[in-house]
Amino acid sequence: MEIRNLKYFLAVAREENMSKAAEQLHVSQPTLSKTLKALEEELGKKLFTRHSFSISLTDEGMLLRDRAQDLVAMSDKIEQEFNTLDDITGGDIYFGLAESYQIRYLAREIHKLKDKYPNFTYHITSGDTEQVTEKLDKGILDFAVLCETPDSNKYEFVKFPQADVWGAIISASHPLSKKKTIRVSDLVGQPLFVSEQSWNNEIKAWAKDRFSELKLEGSFRLSYNASVFAKENLGILLTFKDLINTEKSDLVFRPLSPKLSSDLYLIWNKYQTFTPIAEKFLDQIKKAFDQH
Repeated sequence: MEIRNLKYFLAVAREENMSKAAEQLHVSQPTLSKTLKALEEELGKKLFTRHSFSISLTDEGMLLRDRAQDLVAMSDKIEQEFNTLDDITGGDIYFGLAESYQIRYLAREIHKLKDKYPNFTYHITSGDTEQVTEKLDKGILDFAVLCETPDSNKYEFVKFPQADVWGAIISASHPLSKKKTIRVSDLVGQPLFVSEQSWNNEIKAWAKDRFSELKLEGSFRLSYNASVFAKENLGILLTFKDLINTEKSDLVFRPLSPKLSSDLYLIWNKYQTFTPIAEKFLDQIKKAFDQH
């Protein structure tokens, strides 16, 4: 199975139209059709359902799309790494990031590196721990940022200079918005929004024996989306301070009591071989974090 054929397949899956995909790939439509037919024969499965003016993926096609995205990303990353092994002025670094205001420390160091090395390019993927560590383990990412203690058997890591403080994002019209802090007892009976990962870890540990009294209304991987629901008085969002800008809005942030905080970690695979630019970045960020 050739990487080129997978790239062709992904283009058609994305465009849902053979002509548009062929134009994007700069190949003829017959060539593209022949390639996809050969791919279906190689796998022994039908990958597309043809319609009058479009095509859609079968269940087998959706499975291949998910796998092919990782394979193509890996192929591109390997090619870029070898192309830049001798390039001391740049290269590519791939990051997988959790949501946190502390990401500003990472952004500052990326900015400094771009000033020094004009050919340096960075790529950002956002997600929760499961999403970013899966890509890190596959070698698609160079670094990941987690909001939980990393597995020291699998990863090397450095801790960010500050921790994130947990609180509640509440509609300004909600009775709880008048309180200075939010306790577990305040949240009992309230519809709550938080990521599923945090619900089963940080919030569960914080609420202790009253956790079973709390109600998860909906799980969100993106705090902004959850804040829209909170603004409409559909529930209360539990998240980090400064992730949602509550100034000049109909929302307020109230810290949890007792205080709940989470450390942030930059991690990478043990025994990982880095490109020169990734080595420079790691040295730079270790020195920067040590100075805080």
